[in-house]
Amino acid sequence: MNLDLKGKTALVCGASQGLGFAIAEALAEEGCKVGLLARNAAKLAGHVDAFSQRGLDAVALPADMGDWPGLERSLSEFGLPSILVNNSGGPPAIDVTSVDPDLWRQQFEIMVLNQMRLTECVLPAMRAAGFGRIINVSSMSVVEPIKGLAISNALRAALVNWMKTLSVEIARDGVTINTLLPGSFATERIEKMNAAAAEQRGVGVDQVVAETSAAIPIGRYGDPKEFGAVAAFLASPKSSYITGQMIRIDGGATRSV
Repeated sequence: MNLDLKGKTALVCGASQGLGFAIAEALAEEGCKVGLLARNAAKLAGHVDAFSQRGLDAVALPADMGDWPGLERSLSEFGLPSILVNNSGGPPAIDVTSVDPDLWRQQFEIMVLNQMRLTECVLPAMRAAGFGRIINVSSMSVVEPIKGLAISNALRAALVNWMKTLSVEIARDGVTINTLLPGSFATERIEKMNAAAAEQRGVGVDQVVAETSAAIPIGRYGDPKEFGAVAAFLASPKSSYITGQMIRIDGGATRSV
């Protein structure tokens, strides 16, 4: 399917690795000019070089999601995109009664406030053009809170509800907003989580991988490219009748309907 994305511009946050990188790559392969935004400048430069060798158009935008002036500079450098992918790294694992107020404030700025600000910055141009796509990378914890992830459970749900409210207000302007809820994907983050779990339990990483994979109805972790493909479709004109939705990409792992 031709997704009609050639010539579009896309700003992808958290694009140095994992699911953010998978989305950036998928959009570039469909013909978008992609702004890769993340903290790791060296990784971004490497991705841009690799994309260039494949004839793909990308720009490195080193910035921290917790630094609003830095995000503003990146947006000014890249220009207002027709596609925005909001994505931030996961917060530290912690029990709900153990979160220091300063940590709540810090993570709120990264995971909610600055993503709201980016969205508000790009919206006027999208509405004027009659086309825009805002995609939020969240977590299945929005519908099924995960033990030990108090910050993620709370703040991701806050952003999703703000985005849902906004999606209704702008639905007739050609701008859609949707949220992706990933399950377990074969990324650097899950490798670290599995290694930590293996060390804590005193077992091999292979055992942890086998057990967690078996708990997924499909029986395996997702390939990040599968995630990127769904995001690319939602970013395209082909998805114009889909807005305000949470789309689970989890191999059937979420128990609720």
